[in-house]
Amino acid sequence: MNQYNLGFAQIDPQQPVVAGSFTTIEFTYTAGHPIDDSGYLKIAFRSVSDVGAPQFDHPENPNFCTVMTNGDCEIEPRWDPRGHIRPWTRALFLQIRRGFLAAGDQITIIFGDKSGDSPGWQMQTSVNEIFEFKTLVDPIATYQFKELPKSPQLTIIPGNPIRAVCIAPSQVSVNQKFSYHLKLEDRWGNPTQKPQRVMHSGFKDIGVQTVSATHASTGLSASSNPIEALPIHADTHRYWADFHGQSGETVGERTIQDYFTFARDYGILDISAHQGNDFQVTDEFWGRVNQTTRDFYEPGRFVTFPGYEWSGNTPLGGDRNVYFESEGGQIARSSTELLPGNRSEFMDAPTATDLFEFLATQKNPKAFCFAHVGGRYADITSHDPEIELAVEIHSAWGTFEWLLEAALEKGYRVGICANSDGHKCRPGASYPGARHFGSLGGLTCVLAPELDRENIIAALKARHFYATTGNRPLLDVHLTTGKGLTSMMGDIVETSATEATLNFRVVGTAPIESIDIMNGLETIQTLRPHRVKTASTRLKVVWQGARVRGRDRLVQWDGNLKIEGNSILAVTPINFWNANQPVEIINAQQLAWKSTTTGGLAGLILNLENPNSGQIAIKTHQGQIECDLNVIGSNPLIWEYGGLQKELRIYRLSEQPGSRDFSFTMPVTDLHPGDNPLYVRVTQEDGHMAWSSPIYLVV
Repeated sequence: MNQYNLGFAQIDPQQPVVAGSFTTIEFTYTAGHPIDDSGYLKIAFRSVSDVGAPQFDHPENPNFCTVMTNGDCEIEPRWDPRGHIRPWTRALFLQIRRGFLAAGDQITIIFGDKSGDSPGWQMQTSVNEIFEFKTLVDPIATYQFKELPKSPQLTIIPGNPIRAVCIAPSQVSVNQKFSYHLKLEDRWGNPTQKPQRVMHSGFKDIGVQTVSATHASTGLSASSNPIEALPIHADTHRYWADFHGQSGETVGERTIQDYFTFARDYGILDISAHQGNDFQVTDEFWGRVNQTTRDFYEPGRFVTFPGYEWSGNTPLGGDRNVYFESEGGQIARSSTELLPGNRSEFMDAPTATDLFEFLATQKNPKAFCFAHVGGRYADITSHDPEIELAVEIHSAWGTFEWLLEAALEKGYRVGICANSDGHKCRPGASYPGARHFGSLGGLTCVLAPELDRENIIAALKARHFYATTGNRPLLDVHLTTGKGLTSMMGDIVETSATEATLNFRVVGTAPIESIDIMNGLETIQTLRPHRVKTASTRLKVVWQGARVRGRDRLVQWDGNLKIEGNSILAVTPINFWNANQPVEIINAQQLAWKSTTTGGLAGLILNLENPNSGQIAIKTHQGQIECDLNVIGSNPLIWEYGGLQKELRIYRLSEQPGSRDFSFTMPVTDLHPGDNPLYVRVTQEDGHMAWSSPIYLVV
């Protein structure tokens, strides 16, 4: 119990607010115990929230706020994005100066004061039933903040639907009914209602097809991901997973029950798991994680795994996603930093080596893990091949092929996965919102005979899965050796031959731009399914990369583009996820944008009036480039800026968007003794990518 009457706080209005909208909220605090000169009122918001940062100097700009008091004092406001204890790190400090606040005196903050033409205060872009203004007071001016017993709350609701998304199973049997879903989303990716389930009578013919659906009342329509119709007795099926995300019990939002409900009913996933940072997972919550995964596990419909994120500092091993094959596993944390009293009934594992040693002792249930890049990145020098099954090379944090390269350099046999690491409680549809969190969350497609824990675990251990940047393409990779032995992605194949035949097929969710055939760190061949002529009027400009491997990896690419001696007829943005920052079309010769990357890529596709006339000039925070349009071909012109593959590229696309379906058979020669990790990387025109887990061909 606090020994002081801390007063109370209230907001007006209290009705629900649309996600991402600009609004005005009047927050009023009434003092209980007097607050001394240099004491504080503090209002904290969750670190995951992308609510607009309050500012006090520019009344014409977004998020302008005013502060007033009827007390005999002045109030000095200060915004600090790291001003409170995780997960409430975003904090507004209001210091009492040149006087004091007596009991009953008030401080009023107008969040989003529109009197000076500000559009208002931007609400966070994700839906939440409880958006809290966590309020704390430092009445004695000792910097010992005491939380009010009750803080004001708002409800954030979705906006109007602006797009439809059609999600279908990637694989069905011919002549059998199946269901697919039509989902409506607002401009920030929030579902506006529960997805509509639609029954289909089934396909009569074997092959790849799609379905389309239109929402009756809005008229919004969408086509589905590719669907492969196969004979009834197919050996493997494609199951879509997001193994990685958090909820409000740790650093995210909402509850773990909301998390799995979204994964199953809104993300339309087959497999999901929850990954709270270990130093925030209390013993009570670890029990709830296990109970919730047990409650949601439904063989044949939805597979769950209990788990947590081991969150050691990178010098101690870096982030690992830990999972158990069933409930009842013991958690071993990197630390107990945010646990009540720093206490737990479970032992700690301060390093990744300690973690692997501890997990190896757990036999019932057994554990497995993925190496992850988040705020901390995995130090891949720590590795247990029996436990660490995969490297996660894409998430909402960005794209991290360097982690795979580090694993292959060390000769590890790992699969390639991608997940969201979303904190907004939207597994399977994790949009980044209005902050610089990086990318759309990824997905992993698991190839398994049946949808249950036993079969999914067996597929994971065999590396029978592939990674995507959030879309749902079909990807098949097979290898045939001289003896006629055929293997699939993830398999380990021994041969004395120096040649093998690689067969692959990809059916994308957009036209296929290129396929890179990889043998470990070496690109064997790059295939472009469509012939690109020098007379093509379509150019692609992309920027990508990261500054460093760690938390400060963001690269600023704000810039502009000018065309001289030609005109831009159309512009297609690539990975511009922030709805408040679309590409600005100034005129037929000039564009401007705000963009960041954290390892992934963003860019533009330009349709020009003439194919080769004129010059192009691009200026970004990373540098300036100029070139004649007639020197641009299908092979990219590349400008490098250091860091981790920080670069800008320009190249020409085919005149018309090509096919989404591409297959190829090629001999693989020049194999070297030992492991030859053969995998493919697929790039679509729209910026989405996919990676197959390697086939490890051992010569």
